[in-house]
Amino acid sequence: MQQQEQHCTKAPEQLALQLRGLFQEQLHMVLATHDGTAPYTSLMAFAATADLDRLIFVTSRATHKYSNMAANNQVSALIDNRTNRSADFQLALAVTALGQARELQGKERDSLLALFLQRHPELEPFCLAPSSALMALMVRRYILVGRFDEVRLLDIATIA
Repeated sequence: MQQQEQHCTKAPEQLALQLRGLFQEQLHMVLATHDGTAPYTSLMAFAATADLDRLIFVTSRATHKYSNMAANNQVSALIDNRTNRSADFQLALAVTALGQARELQGKERDSLLALFLQRHPELEPFCLAPSSALMALMVRRYILVGRFDEVRLLDIATIA
């Protein structure tokens, strides 16, 4: 069965609502970085900004993922709502976010750290450690896959 990619121009607001709902339900994402020879994935706590243009996460600077992002800031993240049952083929939604990763600084860091800690208060000591970096995946496109092979593309610029 061939997947149909459909660039969403008719209802970006509906897809944005769907994304907000998924991001509110899910606490974790899989972050994919690249070291120049192979992809590297990591399970990460995250928070999304209200306008969906950034996914916020924290990592230690002494990790493969951090050094990968420093060398190549093109990253992706997968967020889904699967339940590990066969019904997921029809019911689950999987979203890939494509964009660039960058470390946050200054006032932007402070405000987005507050957003992150609202979702993950248990991570405050890790977030405040000098060795930790608050990062943002600056999203340029979302790819939503549902009902097994229904693919929708949503460019961040189309969200009002």
